[in-house]
Amino acid sequence: MAILNLWGCVSLFSLGCGLVAFVGKRKHLLNALLSLEFIMVSTFWLMFGVVDFLGAESYFMMFFLTLVACEGALGLALLVSIVRSHGNDGLSSFNILRC
Repeated sequence: MAILNLWGCVSLFSLGCGLVAFVGKRKHLLNALLSLEFIMVSTFWLMFGVVDFLGAESYFMMFFLTLVACEGALGLALLVSIVRSHGNDGLSSFNILRC
């Protein structure tokens, strides 16, 4: 039982660190994508600990990992597209409203 509490505390702490990094650093798109991936991995470990403790099936975990991988690939494709069109990934260097 103490292992689950430690597992949960570490997962929640890393989730909080990822949220602080996502909210606090808005200079580059790559930093935002990396902090989003950190949040997703922290959420995965938290859910894995809960599912493992309950003894349930882990099919949902594989579905979640598939969605996280697709989200990461989509984010990297968006990053490459922005770097090719604007020259860098700085969020202040391009206007969202302009085509």
